[in-house]
Amino acid sequence: MIEVRDLTKRFARQTVVHDLSFSVGQGEIVGFLGPNGAGKTTTMRMLTGYLPPTSGAISVAGFDVFRQSVEARRRIGYMPENVPLYDDMRVREYLKFRARLKGLSNREARTRVNDVVETCGLEPVRRKMIKVLSKGFRQRVGLADALIHSPDLLILDEPTNGLDPNQIRQIRELIKRLGEKHTILLSTHILSEVEMTCGRVIIIDSGRIRAEDTPRALVDNMRAAGKVLVEVAADPEVVSGALSRLDHVKRVSTREASDGEGRWTCFEVLVDSGTDARERIHELIAQNGWPLRDLHRHTASLEDVFVELTRRD
Repeated sequence: MIEVRDLTKRFARQTVVHDLSFSVGQGEIVGFLGPNGAGKTTTMRMLTGYLPPTSGAISVAGFDVFRQSVEARRRIGYMPENVPLYDDMRVREYLKFRARLKGLSNREARTRVNDVVETCGLEPVRRKMIKVLSKGFRQRVGLADALIHSPDLLILDEPTNGLDPNQIRQIRELIKRLGEKHTILLSTHILSEVEMTCGRVIIIDSGRIRAEDTPRALVDNMRAAGKVLVEVAADPEVVSGALSRLDHVKRVSTREASDGEGRWTCFEVLVDSGTDARERIHELIAQNGWPLRDLHRHTASLEDVFVELTRRD
């Protein structure tokens, strides 16, 4: 559905996207992730034809986004991070207006407005002025706008921006349902949502792709999966030194455990990827007679992968 080859974008002397190449297959839900300033929004704007690239090529459903712009845009539904809505229009009125702008006839527009109002859960506010809507319903109107012309591809930039946890859950379920009929490229900072929604993830930083795989594969292959957390009541310097001398231990850091007593210390033990040091750590603690309150292997998440790939230290 999407083919990107050697995509580059420069503003004056600054290059914000460097030779990106990736593809998104029909029917996929793909998370497009990166820290602020990584080039995500710039890339999405180029994908939708709002920005021309400095070099490279983009095709959507086989149509070149810039040489065959009209055909490509007919197949794209774009929801930007800050949804631009006309506050002085009613929801149905606005959606019909947007449908007509996108080339639908009056009859087609009426049918599609009814469809997207139902799909996006806008029935309770269909006759309300947009200016009185909550943030959650405004996001739903933006999503309905992206869907109004039945596009093959949805490009969603921070669709849960500013929503509360209940609203986020509702939008997540809606995106899952939409994924049954549409290809979706999704950008968000809520990484737990990506793990539950997306079949594949692309992580970019400083305009370059740092990783591309399924969320599970990215987690399984990262070094944070070799992190063990230990809580003992003993001299932190002595314990830290002893842990550091164990085989395959790369780094030991400490912090006071959250019990308010100051007796317990939490040790974060980073070990070589693919190793499990819990048995050796337990033997060390038993030999020294240190009181042990907790010993467990850290279960890595997509957030750990993200931080590992994009942190600056």
